[in-house]
Amino acid sequence: MSGHSKWSTIKRKKGAADAKRGKIFTKLIKEITIAAREGGGDPGSNPRLRLAIDNAKAANMPADNIERAIKKATGELEGITYQELMYEGYGSGGVAMLIEVATDNKNRSVADVRHLFSKYNGSMGENGSVAWMFDRKGIIALPIQNKTEDEIMDIVLEAGAEDLQTEEDFFEVQTDLESFEAVRKALVAADLQIENASLQWIAKNTVSVSTEDAEKVMKLIEAMEDNDDVQNVYSNADFDEELI
Repeated sequence: MSGHSKWSTIKRKKGAADAKRGKIFTKLIKEITIAAREGGGDPGSNPRLRLAIDNAKAANMPADNIERAIKKATGELEGITYQELMYEGYGSGGVAMLIEVATDNKNRSVADVRHLFSKYNGSMGENGSVAWMFDRKGIIALPIQNKTEDEIMDIVLEAGAEDLQTEEDFFEVQTDLESFEAVRKALVAADLQIENASLQWIAKNTVSVSTEDAEKVMKLIEAMEDNDDVQNVYSNADFDEELI
């Protein structure tokens, strides 16, 4: 079973991610804030907020930070209102890219994203120019624990999952939107630790890129992820494992 998702890249660059914990917390707090503002501050009746809180806890975010973010979103504390946007474009070698942004200043964000595309040999596209190349999927990553691959496969397929990938030290489960919550609950019921669960844009088909283009695309992705307004970056590039 195969596929390409952002989580695989994140996991293989775990050392770099750990070094940027502050940026990770910022992105998680934005997601909590947006989820609470849109669906209310009770995670019991707000699935998006519950998922955001679970991911924040998995990243070892202090409970006080989570509570403050919710209170700012619901108006109990003064806070910032974020707008969710998605930009589309191409990286080096014609690689299709989607950039998810959460910002309090749209003009700043679009200027930053356009500048980064240009700086790293890419170009910003019109709305709809590359989004059709991606599907919205649920991605659940869990460390390899006390279950075998076959046991995990049985659990997730019975709950409605589409795909299971096994890496060196973690499993990655892919679902459609309708089955995402059922699969997540099945893993929790099996007493399995979930490291991250989220809805992502997954390329329908990946494209191979030359070493030179791959290096430029990876630099563009890293620069985008370093931007405080950018929440997620997706591409349809099929990177050589040795480059990641």
